[in-house]
Amino acid sequence: MKLSTIRFSPLQAWAVAALVAAVPVVHAADAVTLVHDGQTAVTAVDVEADVQMRLPVEVRSQALASKQTVGQIAQNLFVRRALGKQALADGLDKDPVVAAALQVARDKVLSDELLNRAAGNSGASEAAMLKQARSIYQAKPERFKVGEQVKARHILISGTTPESRAKAEELLAQARKGADFAKLAEENSADKGSAARGGDLGFFTQGRMVPEFDKAVFALQKKGDLSDVVQTQFGYHVIQLEERRAPSVRPFDEVKDELLREVRTESANDARMALVRKVQENMVADDKALDAFFERQAPSAQKAAATQR
Repeated sequence: MKLSTIRFSPLQAWAVAALVAAVPVVHAADAVTLVHDGQTAVTAVDVEADVQMRLPVEVRSQALASKQTVGQIAQNLFVRRALGKQALADGLDKDPVVAAALQVARDKVLSDELLNRAAGNSGASEAAMLKQARSIYQAKPERFKVGEQVKARHILISGTTPESRAKAEELLAQARKGADFAKLAEENSADKGSAARGGDLGFFTQGRMVPEFDKAVFALQKKGDLSDVVQTQFGYHVIQLEERRAPSVRPFDEVKDELLREVRTESANDARMALVRKVQENMVADDKALDAFFERQAPSAQKAAATQR
């Protein structure tokens, strides 16, 4: 996994570094020190916290499984922490804007964690979520409809030369005489993925394949029916129908996990929003102060806009 370098403005970079240095973190008793210089240290817990805050959920495990990535993250954190200590020693945290940036960064970490914990403690039982999932399934059956499907095999001869077409016609003739289609596909098809399965493409609905292929395969009616040679952007195809399936509704057991994920996500979001709404109950926006702030910023904003034209 390749990690891109994080870029901060000078103020953002200092704020992050100072936050790392200034905010006490309670580490696990067995936290392992990964990088240090005798005065400043970065532990495994620090790396885990950084990955959790900075990377999408789907790539966190991948990042932590790479020694090179973990080492780079630890070194980056060490630099930030060391710079943060130096900045504190220089009194940079006394600057009002820097102090505000530190508070904003701290608030974000703490509020994100609070919201995540609220989401994880939404209170809905598995039985209740399963009931809600079943209700969604019963209320919106059209959502789970599957159009007509076919299962087919094919042989692909790549290229659009007369020789390629002649090869496809020859294989079609052999298939029509009763040759084993799966064996013909395995030995001759340029689509190596399906060739290894005897040309089997599995089930698919109308519109999944390129138009010429789609039209030809859905015109076949009975198991074993063969198409004429079909030309597409990939070359020449010979197609054999394996099975047709009428339109249907996917059974609940097939979509249950998908619906449960949806219900859990909705429940977690509801818990987050309930907490947000609660803290907003007594919030008051001072329009006069906002107007005054806007008026102070307007000249700078107009100047910046003019330079971008």
